[in-house]
Amino acid sequence: MRPEQLYLTDILEATKSIAIFCVDARFDQFEGNDMLRSAVLQKLIVIGEAAAHLPANFCLQNPRIPWVDMVNFRNFAVHEYFSLNWRIVWDTAVHDIPPIEKQIAKLLEKL
Repeated sequence: MRPEQLYLTDILEATKSIAIFCVDARFDQFEGNDMLRSAVLQKLIVIGEAAAHLPANFCLQNPRIPWVDMVNFRNFAVHEYFSLNWRIVWDTAVHDIPPIEKQIAKLLEKL
């Protein structure tokens, strides 16, 4: 099994990529751009996949980070991709991911 630091680094890098992808973009631009939607969605899936591989006790020790939500989002995106709501993907990317990026960065500093 990979160390927690590597999974956290995967999450942090994905959050930073999402920020770069979405900078100066609006929802209508996001919704109309298949490449941008695909890139953001792929990084959200990476975040959920990495979170899913973290040990349960590690997640319990860091309860302020929405581990379960990240994993659930990944599972929905992968298994229910045909019913994705792009507004929810967008809102997740621009509203939920920035605080997670800060939390993960702080957690990595401690390790």
